[in-house]
Amino acid sequence: MAEKPKEKGKPAEKPTAEKPKVEKPAEKPVEAPTPAEKPKEKEKKPPKIKKPEKKAHTRYKIDEKGLNLTRLRPYCERCGPGYFMADHGDRYSCGHCGFTRYKRA
Repeated sequence: MAEKPKEKGKPAEKPTAEKPKVEKPAEKPVEAPTPAEKPKEKEKKPPKIKKPEKKAHTRYKIDEKGLNLTRLRPYCERCGPGYFMADHGDRYSCGHCGFTRYKRA
């Protein structure tokens, strides 16, 4: 197949079909609010009440004589001593690493 040599400097003309012009409906101008229609100010939310942190005395139990100290919740098996697991009713969960141990029914 023989190709036609292209002329340098002139772009190739492509036949195009004329597109019908579509008239857009006139848009209404945006009106500024009048002084009587000022936007209402947002109501302020009441400040959140923070719960007090649970202290160490809630995680241990001391016997009557004050000699023995027992842990009320288990330590995390991955993180080791010092990281208590949260009690969620049917399971224990570590807040540090996410390890979960299910309780036996």
